[in-house]
Amino acid sequence: MREYIYDTWNGVMDARFNPLKNIPDLHVQHMVMQVLAFMWSVVFGLMIAESAFAFGISAIAHTAFLAAIVVTVATFNIAEKSPYSFVNGYHSVNRTRNYVWINGVKTKLDDTDPGGEHE
Repeated sequence: MREYIYDTWNGVMDARFNPLKNIPDLHVQHMVMQVLAFMWSVVFGLMIAESAFAFGISAIAHTAFLAAIVVTVATFNIAEKSPYSFVNGYHSVNRTRNYVWINGVKTKLDDTDPGGEHE
């Protein structure tokens, strides 16, 4: 039983074992885990608030809880099936079509160019 709990924990909380491991950029993995952690913190904060006994707050908390599950499962599925979708779209607007304008001339970028000014 203890091993099952450990494997379950790693399957969700450790990016080396959950589907986010398929994202090639470790910084993006970490950022996605942070966003998911923040989302879950908000959800549980809503659920245990003093006014959570009121039907309206309770309904919102339950809706947020279910939405968080859906977002987490969707994020894991995307990370497993197309991990590059987290990193390939990271380009400024003028780089999104693999071209830049240099001195008024449209210039095609190398297909392996990751973009950005800080590489």
